[in-house]
Amino acid sequence: MRTETEPGTEGSESLTESEFRRALESFRSGEPVLVHDAADREGETDLIYHADAVTPDAVARMRNDAGGLVCVALSDDVADAFDLPFFTDEVDHPAAADHELGYDERSSFSFTVNHRDTYTGITDSDRSTTIRALGEAAADPSATDFAAEFRVPGHVHLLRAAPDLLAQREGHTELGLALADAADLPPAVVVCEMLDDETGEALTPADARSYADRYDFAYLEGRDVLERLG
Repeated sequence: MRTETEPGTEGSESLTESEFRRALESFRSGEPVLVHDAADREGETDLIYHADAVTPDAVARMRNDAGGLVCVALSDDVADAFDLPFFTDEVDHPAAADHELGYDERSSFSFTVNHRDTYTGITDSDRSTTIRALGEAAADPSATDFAAEFRVPGHVHLLRAAPDLLAQREGHTELGLALADAADLPPAVVVCEMLDDETGEALTPADARSYADRYDFAYLEGRDVLERLG
């Protein structure tokens, strides 16, 4: 059931330092963390996992409980090591120009990939294989021949983070990678928007909190991350 919230009051409860540390520990142990960016940005809550923790069951949760696009966010350094561009820089088509995003200056999207050991690439098992391999690759980019291990196009969307993370951009890409860094994890996280089946819109912060409480997952406001890690 969708819970109405007064405009501007989403996630107004302040988070204690111990609660934030528990969220990091939960993330480090492989549990997802829910992060709402800001009411005046996308206004969306993403289900965020570290890439290493994404099992087929985790992919199924993102499909069924979140419903958005399953993306892997990589740090700028890792993207550079793998020679991964921004998608719009590589596509010579008029539709790739003159973006007018209401929430940011540019999209973070790079290529879509499948691991070469997958079949179609879309099943929960195949996407888990691709995502976990990306997590392993991000831990030691110099040891990975990206083109030998992954093929383009595929069914996992890659996102390229801003070089200075939260000092430069405050999207879920950067918020998730800042959490990974604080948890001493390699710079590869999975983000998936949580949608509302009743309205077709983004899940409200109140409903996202209810979901987090139901499954004992951590819920963070973007400002919680910015105040501590920005």
